Amino acid sequence: MKMFSSLLRSFLGFSVGLCLALALTALAGENPTHVLSVLLHSSFGSSYDFGLVLFYTTSLIFTGLAVCLPFQAGLFNIGAEGQLTMGALTMAAVGILWPQLGLPWAPLLAVSAGFSVAALWGFIPGWLRASRGSHEVIVTMMFNFIAAGISSYFVVGALKSVESQNPETASVGSGYLFKDFDPLHALSPDSPVNISLVIAIVLAVITWLVLNKSLWGYELKAVGQSPDAASTAGINAKKYKILSMLIAGGFAGLVGMNEILGSAGKFRLGFSPDYGFVGIAVALLARNNPLGIIFSAFLFGALQKGATDLDLETATITRDFAKILQAIIILAVAGFYSVQFLKVKKWIKKT
Repeated sequence: MKMFSSLLRSFLGFSVGLCLALALTALAGENPTHVLSVLLHSSFGSSYDFGLVLFYTTSLIFTGLAVCLPFQAGLFNIGAEGQLTMGALTMAAVGILWPQLGLPWAPLLAVSAGFSVAALWGFIPGWLRASRGSHEVIVTMMFNFIAAGISSYFVVGALKSVESQNPETASVGSGYLFKDFDPLHALSPDSPVNISLVIAIVLAVITWLVLNKSLWGYELKAVGQSPDAASTAGINAKKYKILSMLIAGGFAGLVGMNEILGSAGKFRLGFSPDYGFVGIAVALLARNNPLGIIFSAFLFGALQKGATDLDLETATITRDFAKILQAIIILAVAGFYSVQFLKVKKWIKKT
């Protein structure tokens, strides 16, 4: 019942936020109905469009989980962008340095290495928070910039592509790519959707089970709700804070699996349309429920894809409208939780 009420309020907040955002388009001289039609057609108009929506959804599930898990421990991971960058760069580096490897060892090695490096990128801020009291928001933001600098250094240096003038690495070995055995990609071969989507959904379900059905999850949430009380009960609060950030970093790094091994086959500077930051909105909309993250990631993936056609189909609205739409939706959802209107509150209780 509590979960249903939470999802209901999120849906109400989303509906109000969407209406408010579309109303803004009227102030810009556009027909809100036409804008909504463009968003829907661009997202679901063809199998290719829908495949792109699912591709974006996959990465947003990973980054949403990367925000959700530390939040349960009372931490705010704003460094998923840097963590996914390091994970993707590492996967590309493995595929370039050992191109001769084949299935199944090649993708396993690349994913394991990418997960580990991204986890290290999350571990350091977690350790600094637990042992030194450094604020994780500031540290993770700094690590985002460091990761951007490191990726730029390797993309234009040791890993650069000699076949392209674009800022990208050389291609990974063919044995690292999912497309030769990926049944999901076979359903829509023209789109980049791949088996990483299934892995992301399974990971979200496992995360929900661990958080709600295990002692580990109970102790993690106890640390987030009251570190002092958890310590009094014999729970090592520092350990859980560090572990939550370490695992979250690895989750974010799995975006590289979707991008490098499942689609591009190489690391491109700027490949992420702010997956790490949009993941914050995904987690907030889902109220940090791992199962809810699957649906909120799909929503934001659809908005991301749908907004790409606004440049062509409207006179005054651009693809940047997706960011405005996301922001208004998050504010509306937050409003439904922080400002309890009497009638809405009574209605929710009755349901």
